[in-house]
Amino acid sequence: MFWTKNVCRLLLKYFASKPEIGRLSQKVGNFRILASSCLKCDRAMSDCSSSDDISSLLKSVEVSRLMVPGDANLSGNVHGGTTLKMVEEAGSIIATRYYNVAKKKLCPDDYESGAAALVRVERTHFIQPMYIGEVAELTAEITFTSSHSIEVCVTVWAENIIKGEKRLANKAVLWYVPLSLGNPPRLLSVPPLPCVDPKAFEEGQKRYEKQKEERANHQHTKVRHIRPSVSDEDIEIHTVSYSQSVLRHLMSVSECAGYEYAPGGVIMKLMDECAGIVAFKHCRTNVVTVSLDTTNFHEMIKKGSLITLTGYITFTSAKSMEIEVVVDSELVRSGEPKTVRAVSAFLTFVSLDENHRPVKVPQLKISNEEERQRNDMGKIRYEARKRQRLESQGQS
Repeated sequence: MFWTKNVCRLLLKYFASKPEIGRLSQKVGNFRILASSCLKCDRAMSDCSSSDDISSLLKSVEVSRLMVPGDANLSGNVHGGTTLKMVEEAGSIIATRYYNVAKKKLCPDDYESGAAALVRVERTHFIQPMYIGEVAELTAEITFTSSHSIEVCVTVWAENIIKGEKRLANKAVLWYVPLSLGNPPRLLSVPPLPCVDPKAFEEGQKRYEKQKEERANHQHTKVRHIRPSVSDEDIEIHTVSYSQSVLRHLMSVSECAGYEYAPGGVIMKLMDECAGIVAFKHCRTNVVTVSLDTTNFHEMIKKGSLITLTGYITFTSAKSMEIEVVVDSELVRSGEPKTVRAVSAFLTFVSLDENHRPVKVPQLKISNEEERQRNDMGKIRYEARKRQRLESQGQS
């Protein structure tokens, strides 16, 4: 480590004395960040006492909660939205803590208090279900930081404390950015992780660049709204219109955790609830969430906003259904009827019998060309998920 830090110092000094090297910043940028990380880590380690060593920030955050009837459906399955909300809470805790404590120690002159805001959730798969009476154990760990973002990995275990059994239920990767607490909030810089392994840093940089490009190219669905039917009796069963659902919710103070904006976990829980209604209306059986596709949060939802969640089926396979949920936000106190598309996502549900086993899903009936196009795109996404699942199983 001593050798690495001294090499970093010499090379950074060389970079500073050679302005022309700035033209090569794209090629050497990764090293410069990594070198700065090592040097800042060195200073932090020498300044901190053993009781509050900066390395403690890298330890995981652990959260446990007993699953109660309000967290589950009538069959005892814990809602996917409940899990997503807990995952985001754990990620927010460690990301906010890391920014504030590390920034104070590493960059005290540049410190401004802030809170982590969710901007992206990578595709997450619900590996095993959870039930009422079980304990959800979540472990959150920071795996990478860029100049303005924090990557957090959250693992969820379901524990049956009666039988003494534990199983992996979910694993998710989330991206946060620190924002100032003022109004409007400002984007803040993130201190680098101290003493990052070069290989781990390089892999994290690739993940960061990939998600950055995908976020920049992401476009929300153009569907503005779907008019709810006056009566289901007027619409043919198993069509998009029959199961479509619209959920409206006023974002209260209690849901914003003391901040001016709603946490991403609260929004994901509502999205899962809306999608669950769609799935239940289509199948009329017990339905559960099995996956959430990569989701980008492009607009923050302010406290007091009226949000409208619209959910509808886009595709059905033999035993699963894809449901898209779009979230529109309107700040009703502004006096101006302006609505923005805050987030949209695809969720996959399956239908279960009384023994919690997957059963066939009623096939979606296509009514028009727009629905057919969405169905074709849904099939492509379904095949991609299937390939990804098989590849991950092969690697394990």
